[in-house]
Amino acid sequence: MMDDTDLVEHGLAVPKAGRVLLLACGALAHEVLALKRLNHWDHLDLHCLPAKLHNTPDAIPDAVEAAVRARRADYDDVFVLYADCGTGGLLQARCEALGVSMLEGPHCYSFFEGNQEFEARGEVTSFYLTDFLVKQFDAFVTKPLGLDRYPELRDMYFGNYTTLVYQAQVDDPALTEKARGHAADLGLDFERRFTGYGDLQVALSRL
Repeated sequence: MMDDTDLVEHGLAVPKAGRVLLLACGALAHEVLALKRLNHWDHLDLHCLPAKLHNTPDAIPDAVEAAVRARRADYDDVFVLYADCGTGGLLQARCEALGVSMLEGPHCYSFFEGNQEFEARGEVTSFYLTDFLVKQFDAFVTKPLGLDRYPELRDMYFGNYTTLVYQAQVDDPALTEKARGHAADLGLDFERRFTGYGDLQVALSRL
């Protein structure tokens, strides 16, 4: 009978006993790594898919499935760190078919605030930013919407919003001021909410 060393030498997968693969959106990488350090969750391994998939949510289910199939044999379990993220339920259906679990909630703005709290607010005129999006505002908002080339489009995109809500995961005055500047650029009122890691931390603690 082959032991683990023999299996590795023959190129066969050996499940990592007790280890869980976190298959995450790249936008969550910093937060997940911070939680791993804070809680000494050394049994959790992180693999991130490109954050730019948020701009093409229809591509998320296929990307997740490919990553699950490529890596699941090496782990006892796989947990998908995406919410629905604009897939219209397709990601949840795909995860169920693959037999893996995923984060609850419609998107990261909801689970960072706490899904129940976010739903109770019922906000429809707020535009949300997380720490990641404050830092990557130009790459994920300004340039994809063409606002760097056609600033006159601002009111067409944001005319129905009233407030930019910054959901802060960490207490960083520099990030807060940067978020405030983004609100001013969009012509929106500014609100900061310190959410911490919300339901992301709750979900990971269960693993």
